[in-house]
Amino acid sequence: MNHLSRDRQQTLDHILSLMGRSPDLIVRELKLPSKQSLTLLYLEGMVDKHAVQNSVIASLLDRAPAEQASLAGLQQYVIDAGEMGLTDTVDELLDRLLSGFLIVLMDGADRCLFVGMQGWEDRAVTESKTQSVVRGPQDSFTETLRTNTTLVRRRVKDSRVRIINLKIGYRTKTDVDLMYISGLADEKLVETISERLRSVRIDRVLEGEYVEELLRSNQTKTIFPTMYNTDRPDVISAGILEGKIAIFVDNTPFVLLAPTLFVDYMQSAEDYYQSILYSNAIRLLRYVSLFICMLAPAIYIALTTFHQDMLPTQLLLSLAAQREGIPFPAFLEALLMEVTFEILREAGIRMPRTIGQAVSIVGTIVIGQAAVEASIVSPAMVIIVAITAIASFVIPSYSMSISIRFLRFAFMGLAAVMGVYGLTIGFIVLTIHLCHLQSFGIPYMSPMAPFRKGMQQDAVFRFPYRSSNRFGSARGKR
Repeated sequence: MNHLSRDRQQTLDHILSLMGRSPDLIVRELKLPSKQSLTLLYLEGMVDKHAVQNSVIASLLDRAPAEQASLAGLQQYVIDAGEMGLTDTVDELLDRLLSGFLIVLMDGADRCLFVGMQGWEDRAVTESKTQSVVRGPQDSFTETLRTNTTLVRRRVKDSRVRIINLKIGYRTKTDVDLMYISGLADEKLVETISERLRSVRIDRVLEGEYVEELLRSNQTKTIFPTMYNTDRPDVISAGILEGKIAIFVDNTPFVLLAPTLFVDYMQSAEDYYQSILYSNAIRLLRYVSLFICMLAPAIYIALTTFHQDMLPTQLLLSLAAQREGIPFPAFLEALLMEVTFEILREAGIRMPRTIGQAVSIVGTIVIGQAAVEASIVSPAMVIIVAITAIASFVIPSYSMSISIRFLRFAFMGLAAVMGVYGLTIGFIVLTIHLCHLQSFGIPYMSPMAPFRKGMQQDAVFRFPYRSSNRFGSARGKR
């Protein structure tokens, strides 16, 4: 039975049966002054019990009997709450109950009243742990959806901000909000994303990656991220002001942004809170670090294996002396050290925070020193791997950093087989692949490829704010 019965006890028994008579389902029977019998249903821990007692039960017992004759009367004259409604279906009743609403059943009524009384425990707004800044806002998103949208609305006080609510996952029924500014965002793209999410049949959505993968399913296969994710409200606010669409997923502090470009992953929120000279110098340093992270071990392998004549004599003699007695070729030497460092990196992340950092640092030093003394790797290789690892932390986006780390191993293989020629071929293929990529119809390498002269205000370098009436349009949708 999907429609509610006029028999309150029959409806109650049906709901209890569907819920498996769960111990956290609270059932409260009330007898009103009007002699009406009511049943209140709510999930313990999902509602504010003080609000239920003070705003609902107290109001029900204090108001005149004439106002208590029907559920509509209770809704209009008796109960004080911001969000209320009536439904006559079991499915919506369960959906509201599981979302933290108070359910009111009345004898003789084939509908129920749901009252917004959500009051679960949630995490306070704290400092961002993944994209921290020295100067700038220190707040970050939490796992509560409405808190996250509020943090953005505080910054963008525009009446044209629109929010589309969707529920995805036929078991989890996870709330997903699309936020954009009408007139700036591409309405067709908004419709495409919302329709694609509505049409998805999946039983669960537990984090934003589920949504990202669903939206990315028909895009070109690539290891590069095509949707930006961040836990910083100021970054999302800047994104929707540039015409992008923010995707909020309940129960996760990371918000998605689409479409995104390659340059977005090389920019930090702090670029806009420091002087333009400092910001541009740091951006240049990031691009240098990106190439070091991706190519440094491969260049070392290529030079020491195939192109010794390209090295200065003194440097060549020094490297040859260091490699004397090393049993492995340069490629295996580099592969051994890179894999070891990746293991230490992951161990440092997964271990308890109090000892994780110490283990990763001490482990790297001890293993590197022991490997050199055992003549397994050369000191130069340890230096190369260390610089490569440090450079990977300079990339602001963790998802882009992972992609570059994967590419590093591919370039190492090409260098071991074909030397500099292999690196050249690999770099050309990578460039073609990046220029071929699109993020929801927008060229991934825009505004450099295709080159748009009028959209360079915030591409590689940041221009002064006064140089454009709409600063940041270089990262926008056009």
